[in-house]
Amino acid sequence: MADTVTREQLQEALRERHTPEVQERLDHARIAVAGLGGLGSHVASALARIGVGHLHLIDYDVVDITNLNRQQYTARHLGRYKTDALADALREINPYLDIYTDCVKVTEDNLVSLFDRETIICEAFDRPQAKAMLANGILAHFPGKYLVAASGMAGYGSSNAVITRKAGKHFYLCGDGISDPESGYGLMAPRVMLCAAHQTNMIVRLLLGEEEA
Repeated sequence: MADTVTREQLQEALRERHTPEVQERLDHARIAVAGLGGLGSHVASALARIGVGHLHLIDYDVVDITNLNRQQYTARHLGRYKTDALADALREINPYLDIYTDCVKVTEDNLVSLFDRETIICEAFDRPQAKAMLANGILAHFPGKYLVAASGMAGYGSSNAVITRKAGKHFYLCGDGISDPESGYGLMAPRVMLCAAHQTNMIVRLLLGEEEA
C-alpha cells in the first residue's frame, strides 16, 4: 500500500474529510489502548482510520479462534500476538502511522512506565479486576490524563442502553454498566463494537476539547 498511496495523499484525504484544523489535532494525538480484544481492537482501528498520529498498543495475548466472533482479526492472524497482528492490520489502513507496541501484561508494577507518554488512555480489558487495577492506577498516578473505560456490553440487549457518562474529572465510562457475559448472553460483535464506538468517539471529543458536562 505504501507504494501506491503516499503520505501526502492520505493526509490530503483526511484533511478534506475532517477539515485541516481538526486533522492537525488528530495528527498530534497520543493515545494508549490497553487490551486489544473486542473493545481495543475496534477502538484502535477507528483511531487509525481517522489518522490519529501516535497509537500505543498494549496486550500480552495471542489471537484465538474464539476471538473471531467480535474482534478485529481474521483467520490469518490466529496464533499471532495481538500486538503484532493488530499493528500489521492498522498499517494496511495507514502505513504512515506511528505505532508503538508492548506485548506485556499491565500490572501495578509496570503501569507508570507504560502510560507515561500518552495523554489519553483507553481501558479495554475483559476482566473486572484488570479494569479496576488500571483505573485505580491511572487515577492515582496520572490524575491529569484522561481515561476512557468500558463496563457492560454483553449480549444483544437494547443499543440505546449503551451510553457514555462522566465518572470523574478526567474519567469516562462507556457501556450499559450492568450486563455481564453468561450462557446464551455472551459477548457478540454488534454490542461490543457499539461500546467501542462510544469509547472512540469520546476520545475524539476529548482530543478536540469537547468534554461531557
